[in-house]
Amino acid sequence: MNTAADVDAVVLVEGRSDRAALETLARRRGRDLGAEGVEIVAMGGAQAIGRFLDRFGPRGLDVRLAGLCDAGEEDDFRRGLERAGLGPARTRRELERLGFFVCDADLEDELIRAHGVASLERIAEAEGDLGSLRTLQKQPWWRERPPEEQFHRFLGAGATRKIRYARLLVEELGLERIPAPLDGALAASRPS
Repeated sequence: MNTAADVDAVVLVEGRSDRAALETLARRRGRDLGAEGVEIVAMGGAQAIGRFLDRFGPRGLDVRLAGLCDAGEEDDFRRGLERAGLGPARTRRELERLGFFVCDADLEDELIRAHGVASLERIAEAEGDLGSLRTLQKQPWWRERPPEEQFHRFLGAGATRKIRYARLLVEELGLERIPAPLDGALAASRPS
């Protein structure tokens, strides 16, 4: 992380895969986050939002804030923002006005929808992972599930696959197809 003096904006995200996706998108959009004083901070889970808002919000370093969360953690973000004095955020529109964006249902779902199954399989094959995906698809529990659910599970298996694929899926996606929450959180970090 940059020193406090170098940080003008912080984008709060739940985990390392979210950070990897946003860093990749920033590079693809031609942004140098370090030069802009923007830090993407993986909090290790949405429940930590209050602690990070205390550190970076009006009661702390008072830097420009943005964020990205999963739909299941939306209420944690709303409560945290209100407790930090950043105003009520009763709707997604109000969250977005504050610079915080919600993925339906999560980052992986957003990227899976944006790509489609054929593109996902092509990427898995190029990465040498198609055999692992096919093995998962043959398992009794996963056999009859939709391919999008199978791929979601595939991404969550393995220690670093989720992070690696967050980068890959953003890298391989046309910029016009980037999910709105990712673009929104990144845009909200831009200097005024």
